[in-house]
Amino acid sequence: MASYLPENRMPASWYAEHAESDDLRDNPMFAPPEYRHHSAIDESNVDMIERAAAGLLGRYGPDVLRDVDVLLTHSQMPDLPIVGAGGEVAHRLGMNPEWIIDVHNSGCASFVQMIKLARRLLSSGSGRKALIACSAGAAGKVFEQPEVRKLAQSSVPGDGAAVGLLEVSDRSPVLDVECRYFGQNAVDMTLETDPPRRWWQAGPGEGHVGFNEGKIMKVLARGNRMVPQVVRAVCDRIGVKPVDLDLLITNQPNRLLLRNWDEALELPRERHCDTFHEAGNLFAVAMPHNLQTAIEDGRIAAGDVVMLAGFANAGDFAGAAAIQWGGRPRSVQTQSADTRSGEASS
Repeated sequence: MASYLPENRMPASWYAEHAESDDLRDNPMFAPPEYRHHSAIDESNVDMIERAAAGLLGRYGPDVLRDVDVLLTHSQMPDLPIVGAGGEVAHRLGMNPEWIIDVHNSGCASFVQMIKLARRLLSSGSGRKALIACSAGAAGKVFEQPEVRKLAQSSVPGDGAAVGLLEVSDRSPVLDVECRYFGQNAVDMTLETDPPRRWWQAGPGEGHVGFNEGKIMKVLARGNRMVPQVVRAVCDRIGVKPVDLDLLITNQPNRLLLRNWDEALELPRERHCDTFHEAGNLFAVAMPHNLQTAIEDGRIAAGDVVMLAGFANAGDFAGAAAIQWGGRPRSVQTQSADTRSGEASS
């Protein structure tokens, strides 16, 4: 695992200084974090994924990605509506995978869907190694527009990228994955402008996500219900009670849902890792970034069962994946030190 947050760290006052009389400003859906990070206007999804992947290259050496067979990418807001990030990511990272797939429909829970997809491809004989990459870049673009910045919805989003490397191995096995689709809810995810127009049409008005009180109530109710459901489904199959999970890692849309998921699963707060206070709503990047954070902070020990879970968009997808953590593989620096000291390395 490796992740990247842009250096532009924005305090909560960034929103408060420009907030106007948005009817939704006091809605708990948009209670601002202390900080979040905004990408530069010219910083692309590919740029951020490359910077996240640099963590893997620095830890395991320049050849760690050379033999990747499957590349899966998800960009919360694509740089271009016609082509995804996968091809350019492969080129920049010096990879020539057999499979390059840009995954778009699973939103904030795409890390789970991509784990399932990579697992299926690798188990079918399509290779032995997959790179999963997520990026979010709307905060520094869409939500910095002068008029959109005044809306309550601009108080929460953050930008960043994260990557995960999956290999055919029993070191940190994926125990089970659950993916559920609710296509009837997809129509509630909309973009709006004033005056109204199609996203591809020229005209006045800055584009933003379409929210109102009724839609927010529906999205919160779906999130409250869906995430515990998929977690319990996976727990039932692997024979672990939710309360006995060593760590829960979710997407982090707001503090309200984070708290509600803890209560629904009867998990103490210290066993749910999030970075909302520092990074805000990272969309699809939240799960892999929080997993990386938990690893770096020593919150996961070998043998621990870690549950990744989340829901997407307005509630059209939910997923959960259980992993039994086997410990981080040794870095090239550790291997070199072992070799110099005469120890065997593998």
